Amino acid sequence: MDDEYAKLIRRMNPPRVVIDNDASEDATVIQVGSVNKHGILLEVVQVLTDMDLTITKAYISSDGGWFMDVFNVIDREGNKIRDFSVIEYIQRRIERNAGYVSSLRGSVGVVPSEEHTSIELTGTDRPGLLSEVCAVLADLHCNVVNGEIWTHNARAAAVVHVTDDSTGSAIKDLKRLATIRELLCNVLKADNDLKTPKTTLSPPGVTSRERRLHQIMFADRDYERIENVGLGEVEDKSLRPHVTMLNIEKDYTVITMRSKDRPKLLFDIVCTLTDMQYVVFHGMVHTGRNEAYLEFYIRHVDGFPISSEAERERVIQCLEAAIERRASEGLELELYTDDRVGLLSDITRIFRENSLSIKRAEISTKGGKARDTFYVTDATGNPLDPKIIKSIRVEIGLTKLLVKRNSNCLPEPPEETTTMGSLFGSLFKVRNFQNFKLIRSYS
Repeated sequence: MDDEYAKLIRRMNPPRVVIDNDASEDATVIQVGSVNKHGILLEVVQVLTDMDLTITKAYISSDGGWFMDVFNVIDREGNKIRDFSVIEYIQRRIERNAGYVSSLRGSVGVVPSEEHTSIELTGTDRPGLLSEVCAVLADLHCNVVNGEIWTHNARAAAVVHVTDDSTGSAIKDLKRLATIRELLCNVLKADNDLKTPKTTLSPPGVTSRERRLHQIMFADRDYERIENVGLGEVEDKSLRPHVTMLNIEKDYTVITMRSKDRPKLLFDIVCTLTDMQYVVFHGMVHTGRNEAYLEFYIRHVDGFPISSEAERERVIQCLEAAIERRASEGLELELYTDDRVGLLSDITRIFRENSLSIKRAEISTKGGKARDTFYVTDATGNPLDPKIIKSIRVEIGLTKLLVKRNSNCLPEPPEETTTMGSLFGSLFKVRNFQNFKLIRSYS
């Protein structure tokens, strides 16, 4: 009965979105007001990240039963959003997503699909693993149409969508699906691995692919640090994000985070907090000079702040892992060429034969073209020899494989400057800013 009442209240009070290009000199300001519910912050942030927008500043407040957020966003070129059709689309997406009553859990619902079959993989990371997976899929006449692969802390996870290479549609034969699952599990097995590799095949779910990757790696406990990382992972604490936590007046737990800024950083953090069943009541996000600073006032969904040292350490570890998973380690290579069956298998084989280790990858196909991005290092995690990269580009095609960016040179780590005074001051500024915005928008 309570759930039906909550749905009625949301239908009577649909989300309100105001998009303003005059409020800031260098960004488009998006203000969202809605009846509050668990997960609404993630839904709004996911819309913005799906639109490939970068959040440069944000102010978050959800006192009582009302949710109010303000986001400063720019497009990929660093400009305001000027296209009115894009502005209208963002407004419709946020209003629809924020008004949808979704499950509070991190489970993945599935819906029937005729287009492709989704494969989820998790196991121990090692050089050449993606190449072996792609070779198996090619041998089984599966064409990879899109997907994403992450590695972190010696673990690997992937969500890929495949089709039958003869029909171009989803694979439905149960015996064939069982064979795919069995052979992929054999590839994922590693000697002396205490964790069992997993392969799941299903129609695509309603949960976003990136959120699903966070859930897979979280379930695989990739946040647990290991003494001998190996496999190219360098355990350098100076390069890791800085997360601190303390309780204020027994009402909130305050989390402050500083890290190198990058796209989708806020999504990764909010995704992890939501799936761990924490609610952000107030918050502030600020980016500048390639560094991001975030401050959140949170409670568990049961209404209590973090109460034990063990819980505190676990949350810190999980947030650090959430930030690190998508960190662009190594050399960024972009492949753009005509798509064909077995293309990904051939490309990853060439990488493996030249001792390249793939740390992260994004696979996509559209209109008969393949656009894939790979982040690579050598087998030990070190920068690559330019001569090897040139040789690989000549073999694949100089116009097909481009060097986009080298992220091995990292900035100085942020200093630890958080004080109790700054925390209280930030909370005061967030609340007053929100009160001003609420009065201006709803008066």
